Amino acid sequence: MSNLAQMLQTAGSSIEADDDFDAINALMREKGWSDGLPIVPPTEARVAAMLAYCDRPFDQPIAKIAPRWGEATPLRLAANAVMAGCQPRYFPLYMLAIEAMCEEPLNLYGVQATTHLCAPLVIVNGPVARELDINCGHNAFGPGHQANASIGRAIRLALVNIGGAIPALGDMSTFGSPAKYSYLVAENEAESPWQPLHVDRGFPAEASAVTVIGAECPHNVNDHESLDGEGVLMTIAGTMGIAGSNDIYYQAQPLVIMGPEHAKAVAASFSKDDARRFLQQHAHLTVSKLSRDNIERRVRVTFKDRLANPRPDDLIYAVQRPEDLLIAVIGGAGKHSAFVPTFGATLPVTRALKTVDGRLAKSVEDFRRG
Repeated sequence: MSNLAQMLQTAGSSIEADDDFDAINALMREKGWSDGLPIVPPTEARVAAMLAYCDRPFDQPIAKIAPRWGEATPLRLAANAVMAGCQPRYFPLYMLAIEAMCEEPLNLYGVQATTHLCAPLVIVNGPVARELDINCGHNAFGPGHQANASIGRAIRLALVNIGGAIPALGDMSTFGSPAKYSYLVAENEAESPWQPLHVDRGFPAEASAVTVIGAECPHNVNDHESLDGEGVLMTIAGTMGIAGSNDIYYQAQPLVIMGPEHAKAVAASFSKDDARRFLQQHAHLTVSKLSRDNIERRVRVTFKDRLANPRPDDLIYAVQRPEDLLIAVIGGAGKHSAFVPTFGATLPVTRALKTVDGRLAKSVEDFRRG
């Protein structure tokens, strides 16, 4: 008996099932262990292949996933990664994303259990994005790339199977969203005129990193007409000033995604910090856009120092401080950007891929056993 088989037997973590794809999938659906799509059977051999890229004890949790606070051991994560269709070499990045989203600032409990439709968005930066062929260009948020689809899906399966985010039980989202199937992209660093997101967040350019955001789906910003960067920023700012966003009531950190064409137009006359300042100053709405009850119960309370007696033309800002705005360059050709509001009561978390001794990983092969 292999060491993994002994561990599974000791932990009571294995089940006997017919060696039949349809029968195994029926069992997974019956147990509530799938996302509704067919899964890859997590056999001992497939789980062992995944764990070949794990540099830590298989049975010791790397995090606890809300709202159930289930222990995310590498063994459990490996099973979910197999089910989602991940390649074994994706496993170190997958574990990093799980660790990051369980950090306190993200407020995963709130993101998981809220009636809001948010989901953890993972943006990948650095060499690992290229090594694993994570899509950062055309259709980056859509189908077509195994790494984006399967790592994002593995995250969702872990959030359900380990964290207990079961619809109408642990996950109370009124609508849900397609982002709850898979929500992972890379930044298009090669086409960006600025330093990448993980460098903004304090990490060296050579690091491989993930930034996790409790986010809504992207809201498209179409601007084919503006001839300069200020025009593009004005259109983005106009999109950001929306009455239904949670971010206007919190010191939240929402995300602006610029397609490469918009980013280059803006960068011709704005640094990234200048762009943040411009957007913070111009992304707003007037009090008159809100209902009377929202003014009384939210505006007067949240902004009591500035808007205790608000007038209809007083401004409420989409972002409270310029430094609270994240900007990333993602996508292919086309004069589009996107605004990604957040859950509000959440802050992004960025973590770098490191080996167990704390050294920055140069490659996912740093985690390969044997």
